[in-house]
Amino acid sequence: MAYKVTGIRFNQYLKELEKEYLIFAPVALLGKGAFTNTDSVRYQKITKLEEVELTIKTNFSAKEILLPITETLFYFNEDNWTEPKVHDKKILLFLRSCDIHGIKRLDDIYLRNGCEDPYYKVFREKVRFCLIECYESFANCFCASMGTNITDEYDMFIRPEGDYVYVGINNKEMGRLDEKVVDLSPRFVMENKTKVSIPKELSKGLAQSVFWEEYSSRCIGCGRCSFVCPTCSCFSMQDIFYKENKNMGERRRVWSSCMVDGFTDMAGGHSFRKKQGDRMRFRVMHKFHDYKKRFGYHMCVGCGRCDDACPEYISIAHCANRLNSIVEEK
Repeated sequence: MAYKVTGIRFNQYLKELEKEYLIFAPVALLGKGAFTNTDSVRYQKITKLEEVELTIKTNFSAKEILLPITETLFYFNEDNWTEPKVHDKKILLFLRSCDIHGIKRLDDIYLRNGCEDPYYKVFREKVRFCLIECYESFANCFCASMGTNITDEYDMFIRPEGDYVYVGINNKEMGRLDEKVVDLSPRFVMENKTKVSIPKELSKGLAQSVFWEEYSSRCIGCGRCSFVCPTCSCFSMQDIFYKENKNMGERRRVWSSCMVDGFTDMAGGHSFRKKQGDRMRFRVMHKFHDYKKRFGYHMCVGCGRCDDACPEYISIAHCANRLNSIVEEK
């Protein structure tokens, strides 16, 4: 069911939802980009539609709401430990099809990979999705190649047009609007300028190929590709001791990446992947091969953020296409 409402009425609707929901959406942050005099588009709490940036791809995905960059798991002292309080409100996320698929991948890792992560589960159960339509493909996107350009897993969707907003509601708990009812379905991008052909089979020989040596000379190990990725889920743990009392502190979960130095270090000085080419191989094989063997679909959702963020212009889409060419030549 979809409704045609004025922008003013839609903002009133958001105000009503705020009683039960924290509402997050892409917001343009002027002057907050990675470089001087550049802007950034990140997820922030919003109260009205005018705050939402609908025409630019976010620099980070909605992952940073579900899986905070730094998350306190518990506080401790000499005698006991306590978990932080969790707010009672549910969460409404405005996001695109590829990011909805991205959260599905996080669900696989944190909830369906042999055990359930209780911290992630608490947040995930609160989340509802508002689909943002993509009117055209953004630069470096290849969602159509990954099959993530279309989704029906949303609770509502919006389509602002002039002074009006079309609002489709799939979930009764989102309420209803006593306005004009229309027959409407979301529009999706069906083709991207960037196209990716993924090898059907990556042999062990290819995994050990000199192909990866190029990335040892190019990649600087900054990890930006992983941090902007909606499906990367790796983290490290930190115990923070307070200056006031060194017997008290907190344990934090902090984003990390298989692409940064030290991630695979072990006691005794051993490290699994010291070269950047080895790390690139691991990341690409996981996104396009290993994950699919376990869950039946690729981990990468084709949002193209890693290509957008890489300071060395390394493209995972180009890498996948090169691998496919090598496989086809054999």
